[in-house]
Amino acid sequence: MAQNKTVPNNLSVPEFLKSIPDAGRRADAEMLVHLMKDVTAEEPAMWGPWIVGFGRYHYRYDSGREGDMPLVSFSPRKAATVLYSAMVGSDAQALLARLGKHTTGKGCLYIKKLADVDREVLKAMLAASLGAVKQRRES
Repeated sequence: MAQNKTVPNNLSVPEFLKSIPDAGRRADAEMLVHLMKDVTAEEPAMWGPWIVGFGRYHYRYDSGREGDMPLVSFSPRKAATVLYSAMVGSDAQALLARLGKHTTGKGCLYIKKLADVDREVLKAMLAASLGAVKQRRES
């Protein structure tokens, strides 16, 4: 069975943030670190070369595939900042409707500028996702 490519490593989160070439994207990433740290009570860690993750959970699918993933994470990409595990939980769709300017993909939330979204709604989404992931993990 294939191994996950996105695994935690010892790369420096502050150094990664400093390396983001776009000043606006870098500022958004720094704000997301504070927001996610506040919601999760976890320290940020690099997962692969481009993802900043908080906490960790182990998953196992019915197929037998298993691995570890951050509870919540983000990656400041060129076109938009991608948030992973931000749309989990029963309130996700209602919160998305109130979030502000964003797009979604398969399990991902894309935000071009953090100023375009309601940070309190984003914080509520992250908290709800965190709770849903933890609940799923315990059942």
